[in-house]
Amino acid sequence: MREFGAGVGLLLRGFGMWRRIPRAMALGLLPAVLVALVFAGALVGWGFLVPGIADAVTPFADGWTPFWAQAVRLIIGLATFGAGMLLAAVSFTAVTLAVGDPFYERLWRAVERETTGGAPGSDGGFWQAVGDSIRLVLKGIAAAALAWLIGLIPFVGGVAGLVVGVSLTGWLLAEELSSRALVARGISARRRSALLRGSRARVIGFGVATQLCFLVPLGAVIVMPAAVAGSTLLAQSLVRKVEPAPLSPSS
Repeated sequence: MREFGAGVGLLLRGFGMWRRIPRAMALGLLPAVLVALVFAGALVGWGFLVPGIADAVTPFADGWTPFWAQAVRLIIGLATFGAGMLLAAVSFTAVTLAVGDPFYERLWRAVERETTGGAPGSDGGFWQAVGDSIRLVLKGIAAAALAWLIGLIPFVGGVAGLVVGVSLTGWLLAEELSSRALVARGISARRRSALLRGSRARVIGFGVATQLCFLVPLGAVIVMPAAVAGSTLLAQSLVRKVEPAPLSPSS
């Protein structure tokens, strides 16, 4: 639990960057606001579609008594909308990071300079950001599908699906958000995965805290700069854990 709490604390430290680098943090709000407007419209539309989807996938319930038919369709509707929200949270991060890559590169570099005195080399550029975002969306679809299936389990499915979905998507968010600061240090994809697995509880703590904030209305917009800043601190902590000697960042 200590490591999980440390991960949550990294997000809180990310919020603390508003006092230290307010200009870079404020710029991080701009792409989040633009993408959030699009996603808000999509979620509203999804909410209107869900009852029809629940009816379409339950033709077998047409002959049931109204109570049980409505109960089954309500469970499926809630699971479907919940899966859509989880997918939206992951996709929001992916799209926002891709669209706002110049803003977030400036932000995580500002965090590096503020906390270590310098910033490491290149973060891989725009096309790597796009590729990482596409992979995040695909993984997010798989996580949302699993959460949807678990959510169909009567009585306990809603809670279990939410827990599994938030945990999986939280991990994906932490993986994606921290990738730029790790790539800039010349760390390969395989080694990045090993670093994340080596501090699993800390990574999940950071990711779950971020994901839960994203599920609150307007939370994704408000939290995005802090999430980028906190993920930079997460990347630093992962590297320090296996390399006690500090890196020598180049300006």
